[in-house]
Amino acid sequence: MMIEKHEDYKKKIQTHLDKALAHLQYSFNKVQKLPTLLDALDEESLATWESFSARFSRVVDIFLMRYVKAVVKFNDPGFDGTLRDYLNQAEKLKLIDDAKEWIQLRELRNITAHEYTDKDLSEFFQRLRSECPRVLKLKFSLPQG
Repeated sequence: MMIEKHEDYKKKIQTHLDKALAHLQYSFNKVQKLPTLLDALDEESLATWESFSARFSRVVDIFLMRYVKAVVKFNDPGFDGTLRDYLNQAEKLKLIDDAKEWIQLRELRNITAHEYTDKDLSEFFQRLRSECPRVLKLKFSLPQG
C-alpha cells in the first residue's frame, strides 16, 4: 500500500515536472534568438527573458525539492539532511550524475530573487541560456515507472 502511494506521488511529480519542462523548452527556444544585453531588449523581449528565468527556476525547484526528495525518502524513509545531502544521495542512487552540478543549478536558480545591474543581469541571462540544455535533459533521463 505504501509503495503504491509512493509510486502515485512520484508519477504526479513527474507529470508536473514534464509539463514544466515543456514550458521551459518553449521559452528556451524563444530566447535562443534574443540578445542578452539589456540595452538591446524591448519590453516584449525582456518579458520573454523573465518568463524563461521563472520557468528555469520552477523546473529546478520541482526536480530538487520534490522529485529528488521523494525518491531519496522512498529508498531510505529515515533519511534526513540538507539539500546537499539529498543530492549526494541522489548521485549514489544514480538519479543524477553530479551533485555539484545540481548545487550550481540551484544557486543559479536563487539568483532570480535578487536585483542586479544591467551588466549582471545580461551575464545571468547568458548563463541561464547556457545551462538550460542540462536541465532539459531531465525529460530524457528520469527513470520511468
